[in-house]
Amino acid sequence: MNRKFCISAAVAAIVAGATSVASANEKVTFMSNWLAQAEHGGYYQAVADGTYAACGLDVTIQQGGPQVAGRPLLLAGKIDFYMGGNMQQAFDAVAQNIPLRVVAASFQKEPQVVMSHPGEGLDKWEDLPKAEQYMIADEGLQSFFQWMVTAYGFDLSKRVPYTFNPAPFIANTKSIQQGYVTSEPFAIEKEGGFVPNQFLLADYGYSTYSTTIETMQDTIDKRPQVVQCFVDGTAKGWYNYLYGDNKAANEAIKKDNPDISEEQIAFSIAQMKKFGIVDSGDTEKLGIGAMTDERMQDFYDKMVKAKVMPEGIDIKKAYTLDFVNKGVGLDLKK
Repeated sequence: MNRKFCISAAVAAIVAGATSVASANEKVTFMSNWLAQAEHGGYYQAVADGTYAACGLDVTIQQGGPQVAGRPLLLAGKIDFYMGGNMQQAFDAVAQNIPLRVVAASFQKEPQVVMSHPGEGLDKWEDLPKAEQYMIADEGLQSFFQWMVTAYGFDLSKRVPYTFNPAPFIANTKSIQQGYVTSEPFAIEKEGGFVPNQFLLADYGYSTYSTTIETMQDTIDKRPQVVQCFVDGTAKGWYNYLYGDNKAANEAIKKDNPDISEEQIAFSIAQMKKFGIVDSGDTEKLGIGAMTDERMQDFYDKMVKAKVMPEGIDIKKAYTLDFVNKGVGLDLKK
């Protein structure tokens, strides 16, 4: 859409805190960063139950996947919103002078875990550095693992590549392996016949937000009502997905991704609730999607200390708090 909105006093009030209403049937494309799954449930819920439509948005969810590069599509104006990973990418965008902004954080906790075999002397977080092998993917090696080395003394020489095949971990009872709390533990239980110990990095200080909503500064400047509507609708979508009737959303997820099973969806939802991935901490008062300057600075400082990010980035250019922390959707939590 090329429609431009005049930024009037009314719009300023909307951005300051009132619930926004976009023009009727304003078409918006949101792109996920992977194939449809329960971890995207709030977005699918808000489409399925009419929450986005209620404030004037006609939202299309476009699937990501292994061969899809979504962020360049956002930069090129081909999509309106993109599902970011964690704040590291947003900080990097600032370093590259890319006017991309995070406007909400659907996940309060990064769902990254480290798993171990139970009963093998690796049952506590402080035991994990002594494991024989650390199975960590290349991307993890350049991000959270550097923090693990710096903050907790993990031995870089023990790292071996994780190839997203659980067999080596299952075979080596003295190893540890990375994974998403909503995914890999399910695969280990199915293929290995046991429930692994699961250590959520967020619970040990890896303080990034995750599954963020990214958009361009130009969209914020010209279409603030649309941004507010999408952020509010997503928050409500997550409340309804986690605590209400999510059948229609799950059907939409399975339609987009026929390979996903009901069992996997149910497992992922249970794990998100158990570990407080979406709804915990600040969201209990500020609402789902909450972000704070303090958390942002804490994560950036840790990444600088781990030599993952350079010093001197103006991280406040990576995000805005204008559209969150309003308690939207708290009344929907059951």
